[in-house]
Amino acid sequence: MEYVKGNKKVSDSLTEVTKLLQYKDINGVNRLFGGRLMEWIDEAAGIAAIRHCGGFITTACVDTLQFKHAAYLHDLLVIIAKVTYVGRTSMEVRVDSYVEDCKTGIRSMINHAYLTEVCVDEEGTPIPIEYGLELTNETERAEWEGAKKRIEIRKTRKAEGF
Repeated sequence: MEYVKGNKKVSDSLTEVTKLLQYKDINGVNRLFGGRLMEWIDEAAGIAAIRHCGGFITTACVDTLQFKHAAYLHDLLVIIAKVTYVGRTSMEVRVDSYVEDCKTGIRSMINHAYLTEVCVDEEGTPIPIEYGLELTNETERAEWEGAKKRIEIRKTRKAEGF
């Protein structure tokens, strides 16, 4: 695949969003409402994808969304997104969500997700991504390989009607 403008690094797409959990974010059992977190995850993934492709995007798939721990009122929530794989018109974005202890700065993971974002034109038609992804370390290479496996799993599930 040939890229017109070269490659971007994973760090070029890095997006960090911090939220202070408020009453409007809390569900009936006094925890962070999962739908609110999903909204923030989608937004952070979209920003990371826009930073990579330099244009419009749309979310095509949310994959491997795992809720590991709860978050509560007044918790500091940190959401970190980065592009992990780039195809012809789509990108995979990894999003990790943490609760941060404001006294120590220690972060505890509460959620982990992968999203597929598609680069689109003004009419919403998929278009080629002009930038490849430069992998600079073993972690980034492992994420890329993992993305290829997740893509194959999604194709198999689609073919099987899931």
